[in-house]
Amino acid sequence: MQVFLAQPRGFCAGVVRAIEIVERALQKYGPPVYVRHEIVHNKYVVESLKKKGAIFVEDLSEVPAKAVTVFSAHGVARSVEEEAEARDLPVLNATCPLVTKVHNQGKRYISRGRALILIGHAGHPEVEGTMGQVPGPVLLVQSIQDVAELRLPTNAPVAYITQTTLSVDDTRDIIAALQAKFTDIQGPDIRDICYATQNRQSAVRDLSKLVDVILVVGAANSSNSNRLREIGTEVGVASYLIADGSELNPDWLKDAKAVGITAGASAPEVLVDDVIEALRRIGPVSVSVVPGREENIEFRLPAELTAG
Repeated sequence: MQVFLAQPRGFCAGVVRAIEIVERALQKYGPPVYVRHEIVHNKYVVESLKKKGAIFVEDLSEVPAKAVTVFSAHGVARSVEEEAEARDLPVLNATCPLVTKVHNQGKRYISRGRALILIGHAGHPEVEGTMGQVPGPVLLVQSIQDVAELRLPTNAPVAYITQTTLSVDDTRDIIAALQAKFTDIQGPDIRDICYATQNRQSAVRDLSKLVDVILVVGAANSSNSNRLREIGTEVGVASYLIADGSELNPDWLKDAKAVGITAGASAPEVLVDDVIEALRRIGPVSVSVVPGREENIEFRLPAELTAG
């Protein structure tokens, strides 16, 4: 069986930075370090950090006084930041810089008197953080249907921002619907959707031309991993989201001569290796990497962790 690996796949720069913030905090301050929400949406990553002394909480009330606290890569609402300030908690902010960029765009549009529309998934931590960062009402739309139901005058000054991990195609369609509905609308270019999201989605499209089955390594609660599976399905290739090799179902591979593997932005390469080993237990495989975009972006760590 031929196995083709998508390029790029797996960790993006924002995820690498977030995990490194927790690891360096543990080294510098010693355990425990408290992390609000999963640092990234991957159980393997979370469990490995727990073993090193990280404690994951959903609410700051669970963090003891003076304990070192990390905000996850998804970002948090301003109210969470204020609660941490009021309690004098030493905070390391692991919010992805591309998410922070979206926060700043939203604040700028609101300051100019525009009604703000956020394209995103209700309940996702990034969406909740973004809505809580913007000092004004935010209208959330998840579909073209939601756009049709917006109760704003067509000549109202509006602006839109987007969740970073969405599909470029879905976002493009929703933006087109917004532009058709409103006469005075501003928003970031489609290219402003996270580079890593775009690259991984493009790589899945390239992969789909070569394979009979696509395996997406990632967590069930990972937005970008789910989207990779959906894209594979949409282009007509049987696609499955699996956490690791233990979830591989041999029945998926019946009659498959070529299998493609990719990984969501929060899935480590060790889990891709685990899936390849699971395939080897079924039969001999040859592995090759599909040529794709090289990523060499790095995000700076907080100054507290880099000072000598």
